[in-house]
Amino acid sequence: MANKHGDFIWYELLTSDASAAQAFYGAVLEWTFADSGTPGIDYRIINAPEHSVGGLMAITPDMAAHGARPTWLGYVAVNDVDACVTSIEHGAGKTVMPAMDIPNVGRIAMVADPQGAPFYIMKPASEDGESLAFAYDQPRIGHCAWNELITSDQEAAWHFYGMRFGWVKDGAMDMGPMGQYEFIRHGAVLGAIMKGTAEMGPPHWNQYFRVADIDVAKAAVEAGGGVVAFGPHEIPGGDYALNGVDPQGAHFGLVGARKSEPQNG
Repeated sequence: MANKHGDFIWYELLTSDASAAQAFYGAVLEWTFADSGTPGIDYRIINAPEHSVGGLMAITPDMAAHGARPTWLGYVAVNDVDACVTSIEHGAGKTVMPAMDIPNVGRIAMVADPQGAPFYIMKPASEDGESLAFAYDQPRIGHCAWNELITSDQEAAWHFYGMRFGWVKDGAMDMGPMGQYEFIRHGAVLGAIMKGTAEMGPPHWNQYFRVADIDVAKAAVEAGGGVVAFGPHEIPGGDYALNGVDPQGAHFGLVGARKSEPQNG
């Protein structure tokens, strides 16, 4: 079944050191990497055990000069990239990278919502097949398991994404002083929207990738020079999640089972 308008279909890491990032994530997640074969660009395909889930791209000097920094970005499928760009701009969003065609891949554009959170929109070149980069159907090791928007204005974010992608609110979890953690449904539950704090930085999307053992992954993050900023903490359903920062400065999330109780001390 082909993906529909509004689905997350791909994830991309922009990084200042592609080889170092490959080594880090290869150790933390069960990922292997392959050169995309794109001339003139260091773009590496990220492969989970079952499927390809994303790409890793080195930030070029020109990109850095225009403000690019290490970050994870999600791709949302759309029926018409140019029409969606126009709608985003009319809705107080902005174009970060104009629409362009990538041979045998599709048409893409990088945009930002009205609060400034960047993401890609994409119409794949082929309508055959289905991306499972976001594993909406079942838990898949190495795949994205959750998409979390940190925003400065939840109500405005719901209006923006709902109007353009058909996303709807499907309940919420009370987080006390941090407010409501509001779930996104688009067929399956995609993730959630929450109000950010100053400590969380500017509005952005967090992606949580699934690991087999959250404590083994935490140890790999720390051994590889990354930082565990929060967690692991238990989440509804019995899994555990953590938020981390890779050695180049990109924020990421992990989710997985706890196989044994961690040792204190």
